[in-house]
Amino acid sequence: MTPPSVARERILSRLRAAPQIVMTAPAVLTSPAEQSPETMLEQFRRGIEAFHAEVIDARERTWPIVLAEICATKRIATLMLPPVGMVNLQPWLDGPRLSRFDRPIETLKTELFDATNASLTIADGAIADTGTLIQSDPQRMPRTLSLVPPIHICLLDVRHLYPSLQSAVAATRWAEAMPSNLIFITGPSKTADIQQTMAYGAHGPRELVVLLTEDL
Repeated sequence: MTPPSVARERILSRLRAAPQIVMTAPAVLTSPAEQSPETMLEQFRRGIEAFHAEVIDARERTWPIVLAEICATKRIATLMLPPVGMVNLQPWLDGPRLSRFDRPIETLKTELFDATNASLTIADGAIADTGTLIQSDPQRMPRTLSLVPPIHICLLDVRHLYPSLQSAVAATRWAEAMPSNLIFITGPSKTADIQQTMAYGAHGPRELVVLLTEDL
């Protein structure tokens, strides 16, 4: 019987001796058709709302005022914000208790999982044809902030809307400096059992609210 170490070395030797095939990276194609910003926005809205997200246009007012209304309507008592410097938001009368994701997750875990009703994050952009939010920098926008609290409220600057994933890849130049973590969000958390019965909020936020703004 051949010892496992010898068998492993034989396999590795064959792999090393195998001819190398040079593969070129595929070309990144952008959307062939030009679309107006409002057309892309409507496409994005239809796409993400189809997956049970709520989209609120806050461009005609300031987003903090709309956020306050959302917190009152949904009876949000505690709201966790991104790290300092990302969102300048002060407590308001009868508003929720505000906290920040400004410590290591080990020290925030109990508060984040057990005592936070909702979170506020910022999208780095969005994809129109799939209705998808993009968060690409875990240092400035911790991913657990969008994955854990029952209600996820996300600010989207509509000026950072791309027609397709290919367009987003080309515009953000990820190929030159690929982010260590990319989050694509299309609706609240969802899962299905063996009978294909869809359930929302089983393993993450049960609600996703997207605030459209041009004030970031």
